[in-house]
Amino acid sequence: MASTVVAAHEQNRSGNGWKIVTDLVLDGISSRHTRRAYSQALDEFLIWFRDESGRQFNKAAVQKYRTELETKGLAPSSINVRLSAIRRLALEACDNGLLDPELAAGIARAKGAKRSGVRLGHWLTAEQTQALLAAPDLTTIKGIRDSALLALLLGSGLRRAELTALSVAHIQQRDGRWLIVDLIGKHGRIRNIPIPLWAHVAVIRWRTVAGIQEGTLFRRVTRHGAVAPQGISPQAVFGIVTSYAKQIGVEVSPHDMRRTFAKLAHMGHAPLEQIQLSLGHASVVTTEIYLGVKQNLYDAPCDRLGIAPGGNAAHAG
Repeated sequence: MASTVVAAHEQNRSGNGWKIVTDLVLDGISSRHTRRAYSQALDEFLIWFRDESGRQFNKAAVQKYRTELETKGLAPSSINVRLSAIRRLALEACDNGLLDPELAAGIARAKGAKRSGVRLGHWLTAEQTQALLAAPDLTTIKGIRDSALLALLLGSGLRRAELTALSVAHIQQRDGRWLIVDLIGKHGRIRNIPIPLWAHVAVIRWRTVAGIQEGTLFRRVTRHGAVAPQGISPQAVFGIVTSYAKQIGVEVSPHDMRRTFAKLAHMGHAPLEQIQLSLGHASVVTTEIYLGVKQNLYDAPCDRLGIAPGGNAAHAG
């Protein structure tokens, strides 16, 4: 096995071995966003790996690479994405007989960058949300499309990949209200998401002017205002959101639309478990992170006990 590993290293330095295994890594990723991030991470790692003659693909090398990334000042989340890609590279190399299982196991145990605290991200206030929804120009077909796009992001808390995967058939009426039905989200979880009436109105307006009766809901609009049959990409959604956000003087990403949905729903006293279901979170802890839940010192749990000094019950506030 050792000679196989050595041969693999030599082949990797010529680029052939790395390309084969890298392609296997990327082929096993369904998300285009993740595939793009992993592809860039592996390209950068391989440039670094080949930079020093005799360098071996093992745990020590990966840890050294992590240290250099930390020295460059990269954020822990960015470093950990790169390390996840490298661990997956090691696994594929092992599965295909190009890396000793012990070396692969060592790389899998390489520690990631330590995070301090929890990143809450950004969200919009109710006033900023109204301004963003009003930003698209409804006298143009692109503006009408973008209005519907923003309405579903903010009104239903969709991920951008979920938004681009929507078809006309996904939107149905059940029990007197409009829903996104049988949406397949992250990790293959299927959920049904209620949508507000104002968001549905925006979608119908887009479908009407675009003449969309079936198939992909959100499609490309050419410079001349023609609706193309191709759907838009998650990256295009990113550009649309950030462009309108810039117009109203804020800096947010499509994922911040999910946080805004959760935050405003929570402020409106929507039950936490219902927000969790709409967002498609496997754990309510993730939902709490989106909400930025903190200890409430003005209305704390101890204020709700209904107990007064001397053992007399007090009315809870």
